[in-house]
Amino acid sequence: MAGRINDEDVKAVRDAVPIDAVVSEYLQLRNAGGGNLKGLCPFHDEKSPSFQVSPSKGFFHCFGCQEGGDTITFVMKIDHLSFSEAVERLAGQAGITLRYEEGGYNPSHQRGERIRLVEAHKIAADWYVEQLATSPEADTGRQFLAERGFDQAAAQHFSVGYSPQGWDHLTRYLRGKGFTDKELILSGLSQEGRRGPIDRFRGRLMWPIRDIGGDVVGFGARKLYEADNGPKYLNTPDTAIYKKSQVLYGIDLAKKDIAKASRAVVVEGYTDVMACHLAGVTTAIATCGTAFGGDHIKILRRLLMDNGSARVIFTFDGDAAGQKAALRAFEDDQKFAAETYIAIAPDGMDPCDLRLAKGDEAVADLVEPRTPLFEFALRQIVSRYDLDTPAGRASALDEAAPIVARIKNSGAQHEVAVQLAGMLGILDTQFVVKRVAQLARWARDRGGKGPAPERQQQGRQYAGPPQHATPRGPALNLRNPVFATERELLKLALQRPELVSPAFDAYGVDEFTAPPYAAVRQAIQDAGGAEPGVADPQDYLVRVREAAPDDAVRAMVTELAVEAIMLHKGVKGVDEVYAGAQLVTVRRRAVERRIRDITSQLTRLGTHGDPAQLAAVQNELWVLQQYDQTLREHGAAAL
Repeated sequence: MAGRINDEDVKAVRDAVPIDAVVSEYLQLRNAGGGNLKGLCPFHDEKSPSFQVSPSKGFFHCFGCQEGGDTITFVMKIDHLSFSEAVERLAGQAGITLRYEEGGYNPSHQRGERIRLVEAHKIAADWYVEQLATSPEADTGRQFLAERGFDQAAAQHFSVGYSPQGWDHLTRYLRGKGFTDKELILSGLSQEGRRGPIDRFRGRLMWPIRDIGGDVVGFGARKLYEADNGPKYLNTPDTAIYKKSQVLYGIDLAKKDIAKASRAVVVEGYTDVMACHLAGVTTAIATCGTAFGGDHIKILRRLLMDNGSARVIFTFDGDAAGQKAALRAFEDDQKFAAETYIAIAPDGMDPCDLRLAKGDEAVADLVEPRTPLFEFALRQIVSRYDLDTPAGRASALDEAAPIVARIKNSGAQHEVAVQLAGMLGILDTQFVVKRVAQLARWARDRGGKGPAPERQQQGRQYAGPPQHATPRGPALNLRNPVFATERELLKLALQRPELVSPAFDAYGVDEFTAPPYAAVRQAIQDAGGAEPGVADPQDYLVRVREAAPDDAVRAMVTELAVEAIMLHKGVKGVDEVYAGAQLVTVRRRAVERRIRDITSQLTRLGTHGDPAQLAAVQNELWVLQQYDQTLREHGAAAL
């Protein structure tokens, strides 16, 4: 096996790749105040953003699911990589050559499996592109693209390629690049033949499918020859790096514009994505051989940030299959906070055909929102019934009302119920509204009490992070001023060590009364104290996390390192005065607790105790009382 990556190189990778740049490849980030950024957590479903990134600290933390860590941790979790694989991937982006403490430089065949499979796909994609551009055999593919309005520049932009008709052209090429037969089979680029691995894709036009980070993880292959007995489109099978239900074609090109415009256009095929982008609709994406589903929604929601103005427009063919696909999409509609629409060209053409027939403007016009998806779904249901008869109207209502009842927003639900009454020709609108409301109420009763109402702030400035679904450690009531101050001091020690050092390092673990906070104080102590954090804040936080005894304490460290420092009313900013006040408050409370303990001890000793012991305890009490008075009068200067 390859040796351990040199610690200096790991630190160089952390320093070289900004965490916000890495995270923003996967989700949209917005200003959260205090120098932090926020977005929808990629590790669990949530409606409002509780995932925060601190660029200055190099850390992320989700206040909902408690996932947290540095840039390397994020890449490990989001792409399911080992530590070394994540470091190697980031090092490649930063152009850093890694050293290994055992066995020298890492040979390519010893790299992590995912890294190897991604590398094989990148080389294959480049090779396919070269074949399309230069091979005489690929003329069929070039002609196919030209007939659909795509020239060589368009093919290059989308990295479209060609796979030769021979049995093992790519397989032999990748072997020459050092890949093993096992790796080629695992990648899905090759498959087992009678005499060993052969190319999976032969004589086809090739579209590389990239993940949201831009890595090629699979291919979509279009049949070109009548002699090919395979399906019209052949996709990479599910592999360690490719799951068709979890990828969207074009997402790497569209993600920034989707986030910027708060709009996504979902089309049905690779050429439709190309046509849309070339027509100026740069938010177009497509599924890869599967129906649009829940995992696709998760990808888009992180980019759209679920703001009220976000829009998702589905384009489907006007035929029965297209209408069925639209209804399937509507089944997941309520997983979006975004408004969803459907766009169908009057003559049923897809975006690629429409661009050929009527030009770029027609494509841009097509995807302008026309019909809300719920309205389309309801009209499809209603159209199956004879609305001229009372029985037909009643049956249509029976099928359509439960769909309207699934709309979570009560105001929108009422409006759609009124529209449904109009579609059905039922004059008693309130009857339909009440029917829908009743169904919605029954659904809530069956499914529990529904989402808990947002916590009322009741005038308080801060109530701590959202409560965890599964509490980790003792519950912390941050209305308790003791806990609240201890939390703020630890945040200062992690985020602004220059403001509390060196005084903080003299504080004992027992000065923190909340067990989770005492554990964090111990981790800081075990990492060498807060003072070294003044010189190298990011390395300091990494060492504190590594010193944490378990995941719960480690999560608390990242939570405190990312959470905004909460200023009280009248306080202008986070400075030495503010930090000194927190230091003094925590110390005075510790002194007061000790004074209470000693006073209790004196009471127990009484007047009949050992005179020497009594004198020692009385002397300690006097010293503590004097210290408390000095702290009260001189503040941080007395620490």
